[in-house]
Amino acid sequence: MAKQRGFTLPELIAVMLVLGILAAVALPRMMDNRALLGTVFNADVVSALRYAQKSAVSHRRLVCATLTATTVTLSIAAANPAIACGTALASPDGAPYQSKDGAIQASASPAPAGGILFFQPSGTITTDGAGTTVYAGTITVTGQATGIRIQGATGYVE
Repeated sequence: MAKQRGFTLPELIAVMLVLGILAAVALPRMMDNRALLGTVFNADVVSALRYAQKSAVSHRRLVCATLTATTVTLSIAAANPAIACGTALASPDGAPYQSKDGAIQASASPAPAGGILFFQPSGTITTDGAGTTVYAGTITVTGQATGIRIQGATGYVE
């Protein structure tokens, strides 16, 4: 009689049991993308602030970055000089600029008044539209080890 090859029933049950445990415990942890979302949102905030600074200098207009816990929205003044912004600043694709992910939290320290940073046509970053109070601080995104440093006197965002 020839010997038949294959798996026994206990071996198949053991493999299915191990796969079931992995699917229930390990797979959700591997699929958790909060750390990735935090990194993406951090890069999006840096990009928005750099875009605001470059737009203010190139358009020679005041640009306002409104920071909330989950978004960054940019607007630009209609004329120069100005102390407030009114029109939404278009992103490079033509749509009004707003950060993409609202699932991650961010906070600024010290918090700018009203959550607005003003990017002056000279390149400085201030907490008022008139440009008298230069901002220097850090924006921290949840889950990120390093914050986004802002040096208002030079317009540097890192």
